[in-house]
Amino acid sequence: MPRPRPSTALDHIRVLDLTRVRAGPTCCRVLADFGADVIKVEAPPGVDPNENMSGDRHGFDMQNLHRNKRSLTLNLKTEEGRAVFLKLVETADVVVENYRPDVKDRLGIGYEALKSVNPRIILASVSGFGQTGPYRTRAGFDQIAQGMGGLMAITGHAGQGPMRAGIAVADSAAGVYAATGILVALAEREKSGEGQWVQTSLLQAMIAMCDFQAAVYTVDGKVPPQNGNDHPHSTPMGVLPTADGYINVGVGGEGQWKSFCKAVGRDDLAAHPDYANAKQRFRNRPALMGLLGDLFRTEPTAHWLERLESEGVPAGPIYTMDEVFADPQVDHLGMAVPVRHHARGDIRLIAQPLVMSRTPPAIETPVAEPGEHSAEVLAEAGFSTHEIERLRAARIV
Repeated sequence: MPRPRPSTALDHIRVLDLTRVRAGPTCCRVLADFGADVIKVEAPPGVDPNENMSGDRHGFDMQNLHRNKRSLTLNLKTEEGRAVFLKLVETADVVVENYRPDVKDRLGIGYEALKSVNPRIILASVSGFGQTGPYRTRAGFDQIAQGMGGLMAITGHAGQGPMRAGIAVADSAAGVYAATGILVALAEREKSGEGQWVQTSLLQAMIAMCDFQAAVYTVDGKVPPQNGNDHPHSTPMGVLPTADGYINVGVGGEGQWKSFCKAVGRDDLAAHPDYANAKQRFRNRPALMGLLGDLFRTEPTAHWLERLESEGVPAGPIYTMDEVFADPQVDHLGMAVPVRHHARGDIRLIAQPLVMSRTPPAIETPVAEPGEHSAEVLAEAGFSTHEIERLRAARIV
């Protein structure tokens, strides 16, 4: 069976994927969608007590995270399984893992062990809190990182307690940062001929994603508060109620403020002393947003979108997920990619948010069955048919 080749961009790169849950699989998904030969290495059924941690094999999450990969089952807890893995490392370019930091060393597949068999290997490690330091062995999950990285303290309405984001921000960001690090390491290897160890963590990624909210503390010494749906520094920039729902509006400067006032039929507000400039509008935000809320409730969302767009004022609807994928612009961008699954039939998976003029990403195959490609991967590594059958019989693969 030929391996998936969704793109030519990375089809010269082989990746051994030891990851599960979300952060690590997100990293490997980026590489797979651009054509890397990603081999998902997982324990044979019944070996790993946490084998169902990632959910139903045919479920939406596994399908979306592990598409475009081949599957090899391998028991890394055995000496022979470790030897097989190191044999695969000899011809691999990248290994990605998201174990707790001590686990890979306990298994004998830490960076030094990999480097000893392939000096060009790039190991990417995604952990909860980092490979070193006082929290290195702690278990890390997305919501814990959201709390420790500062996001939950600035999310939600003031006085109503911390609020988690509705998506796995830390997990997804750590995965994308890990993929970025791998691509940097691959580019540098072209000059040096040597691999390296790429490390990131949910905690680091979460702090980096807080971006200007983190910098307002590190640069100015100010602790940012919760602002609900309002922008922390500009207004009106946030959510307003309409006659049939809600709308997002964004006014970023004095020219846009005047255009906004014209669009909503309140030119008088542009020169009102309480709202005449950004500083005054921010100081009087509660009164302004209350006034605008009363105004916007008089007409449906579509009316306000049309009026604001006519004056070039940034605005947008607030969609439920079904409405997201019904939007003509989303459809045009191709963010839902059709794939045929042997058990589920026709499904759609989420595209990479990138457009490439020559080597675009693509989705060719849904998640493979456990061990579906074990024989071919081992044969490519030089194992004979007899050796592969013996490994199967011993439950090594």
